[in-house]
Amino acid sequence: MLEISNVRAGYGVINVLWDVSMSVPAGQLTTIIGPNGAGKTTLLRAIMGLIPLSQGGIAFEGDALDKLPTWDMPGRGVAMIPEGRMVFKDMTVEENLFLGAFPKSRRAGASANCERAYQMFPRLKERRRQLAGMLSGGEAQMLAMARGLMSDPKLLLIDEPSLGLAPVIVNELFDTLRRLKEEGRTIVLVEQNTHKAVGVADHVHLMQSGKLVMSQAARDVDIKALQERYFFSH
Repeated sequence: MLEISNVRAGYGVINVLWDVSMSVPAGQLTTIIGPNGAGKTTLLRAIMGLIPLSQGGIAFEGDALDKLPTWDMPGRGVAMIPEGRMVFKDMTVEENLFLGAFPKSRRAGASANCERAYQMFPRLKERRRQLAGMLSGGEAQMLAMARGLMSDPKLLLIDEPSLGLAPVIVNELFDTLRRLKEEGRTIVLVEQNTHKAVGVADHVHLMQSGKLVMSQAARDVDIKALQERYFFSH
C-alpha cells in the first residue's frame, strides 16, 4: 500500500533520512522504533509532505504521494496523529473532532464517524462540550486519535502515542490500536515503548542515525537482543 524508496530528507541543509526504503502492507500495523534522534518523526513528516524530499519517492496505492501538499492528505486517505497531541485547546472536544473531517470528500460521513469515535472513546462523549484544554493527557491523546480517524483514513500514521502517559492509559491506547488493526486499518506506528510496539505490530523496523538498520516480522523479533544491540551498545 505504501512504498518508500531511497528517501533522503531533512531540515534545510541538515539531512536526517539517508536512503530509507520501506514497504507498508495494507491492513497491517508496521511499527518504527529507535533511539531519540533516529529520524522516526522526520520519516512520518516526509510521508505527510511536511518536509520535502531531496531524493527518492513515496507512493501510496501506486500513486506518487510526495508531490501532494499536506492539506490534501486526508482527502487522499492519509491521516497523522502527531506527537504531543496538538489538540485545539480553545475549542470543544466535538469541534476538534469535526475538524478531522474537514476535507469535502469526508464531510458527509462526519456525524457517523463522530458517533464511532464516541463509542471507541466513551470519555470523549462525556466531555464533548468541554474545551479540549481542560482534558487530561490521556484524554487529549484519545481526542487526537479520534480526530485522526474522523476522515476515515486508509493509512494512519501515529507518532509516540504513549509519551508521558500513565501505564493504565497506555494499556487502553494499545487496546485501541489492536481494535483498529482488527478493523483492517493500515497503521504506521512510531513508539518509544519497545515492548508494547512490538507486541501490537505485524512488522518492525529499527531506525538509527537516519537509516533503517533492521526490518523483521514482529513474531521474529527478540526484544532483549534488540535492546542490547541497538540501545545499550551506543
